Amino acid sequence: MCCHFGFLAEKINPYVSRHISCCSAFEFLSNQSNTHVIYLFDKQPPKVQQKSKEQKMAAAMAGGKGKKKKWSKGKSRDKVDNKVLFSKEQYDRLNSEVPKMKLITVSTVVEKLKISGGLARRALMQLAEEGSIRPVCVSRAQRIYTRNIGEDEEE
Repeated sequence: MCCHFGFLAEKINPYVSRHISCCSAFEFLSNQSNTHVIYLFDKQPPKVQQKSKEQKMAAAMAGGKGKKKKWSKGKSRDKVDNKVLFSKEQYDRLNSEVPKMKLITVSTVVEKLKISGGLARRALMQLAEEGSIRPVCVSRAQRIYTRNIGEDEEE
């Protein structure tokens, strides 16, 4: 059985393993003529103290006692508190600001006045009947209104 030792050479790839057997080291020396080789005897790594059976058993038992994964609550949105009835200030803002908007939908009115969707739908229908706003597209799912420009020209 050959002993293993490390070597350094100028023309050796540094990524090659540093441990080589005696036979292959001599083959390397005979094949390479202008190579400087230095033999370094590696020191044995310090001996690690063996664990006793009790310590091994304790380590094996402790491995399975990790914390259980907790389920996340998921993304939570802030609960909006939209009003279901108009206050005096909101009704005045509805009559003054909404007819001046270029694009009027239920969702824009809900965001602007902080009222419920049902209240916004009924308020927009009432403004359309009065002639303050003009319907552009009325479908089952979405109602789109715009400001009534013809009314401003008549006044």
